[in-house]
Amino acid sequence: MTSPLSRFRLQLDTIFRPGGKVFYGWWIVLACAGVQWLAALTWMHSYGGYALKLQADFGWSMSVLSLAFALTRLESGLLGPLQGWLVDRYGPRLILLIGTVIFSVGFFLFSLVESITTYFVAFILIALGSSLGGFATLMVSIVSWFDAHRAKAVAMSQIGFSAGGLCVPFVMMGLEAFGWRSMAMYSGILILVLGIPLVSLVRHRPEDYGEVPDGVRRSGPKSANSSETGSDDSDDGSMAAAGHSQISLSWQQAVREPSFWLISTGHGLSLLTVSSMLAHLIPYLTFDLGYTPVNAGFIFALMTALQMAGLFLGGIIGDRFDKRLICTLCMVGHFIGLIALTYAAEPSLVLLFAVAHGLAWGTRAPLMVALRADYFVPKSFGTIMGISSLIVMIGMTIGPLFSGVMFDIYGNYDLAFTCIACCSLAGGLCFWFAKPPKLQSAASP
Repeated sequence: MTSPLSRFRLQLDTIFRPGGKVFYGWWIVLACAGVQWLAALTWMHSYGGYALKLQADFGWSMSVLSLAFALTRLESGLLGPLQGWLVDRYGPRLILLIGTVIFSVGFFLFSLVESITTYFVAFILIALGSSLGGFATLMVSIVSWFDAHRAKAVAMSQIGFSAGGLCVPFVMMGLEAFGWRSMAMYSGILILVLGIPLVSLVRHRPEDYGEVPDGVRRSGPKSANSSETGSDDSDDGSMAAAGHSQISLSWQQAVREPSFWLISTGHGLSLLTVSSMLAHLIPYLTFDLGYTPVNAGFIFALMTALQMAGLFLGGIIGDRFDKRLICTLCMVGHFIGLIALTYAAEPSLVLLFAVAHGLAWGTRAPLMVALRADYFVPKSFGTIMGISSLIVMIGMTIGPLFSGVMFDIYGNYDLAFTCIACCSLAGGLCFWFAKPPKLQSAASP
């Protein structure tokens, strides 16, 4: 009888080393994690720290600063359909290379900002580069290379994003020691030096390299337009769970499904919360609760550490249990976290926010990709994700801007964060009612 340790090692080998060698898809996951670490470290997680410095230097209001951040999210969403088509047409690696260069140039320009106009232009370039060279493009590759272990792969790739958050205290120290201009310049250099080698490792479809999803050739017939999800997804309510072949929907078919709009709306409402925290958590802790910028950075790092733990949890349970139910519970977690933060009369409530919001964010994040892939399958996944981004961008855009305006009007974030917390509950209902597509035909037209 084999020992538990031997069975565990065998399971790891089955996942990571099918056929006796490391499946190349996991190298892609590692590269994607590195790219997301760069974006999180230099941009998404560090924005709040830059906002404090810009306000101190130029006296700009939080509304103006938030507008720039919101416009970058708007740009990313509007770019989505075109970006998805470009990735499906030319493959993710070329688009990632172009995006990485633009991302770097945006930071070089940001380091030279002297006016509102230059500030907005720099942020537009940063947004364009981080979108083309970021999450949506990376996910097309991962979805193509993984099937049964898709949620695990997405979760592991997003660990890089969380690791970037863990480095925020160092960014805050750098901003204090070197100034925001120098940090922006260093960021642009780092993106070029590390980003280009990382994105060069990304590949589009495994079939183009003599590989198959998960590195395992499954027995039984499988059409070119179908995908099987493996036994780990047996509880997710998908067609595979019912013993049917999943039909790979075109984007035209996908947008006719109610689940497409419900998932997109739920995702948008979740990012209403996340984007607001990315832009305003450090200013809130500094202005409303009296934390120093460095101490606020440590709270931010704690939140992202819990997000990282959530990614592991989401990767494990997402391939085994109903993804809709998990996403619904995560939205409740966002609600609890924001309410605790908004009325944080003592440090323990700030810690409750970090735990509830961080775990909910991390657990839910990989399921946004995996749930869509389960429902629609990767035939036109880039385009489907791109169209979905038109809905998702509303939450990404409104959250930071609404919070900034409410702060300028009322002098605090209480009303803004309470409203956003309630929107999280509404997002939970969207996920709950997002049933799998009911396909009537056995073949995709």
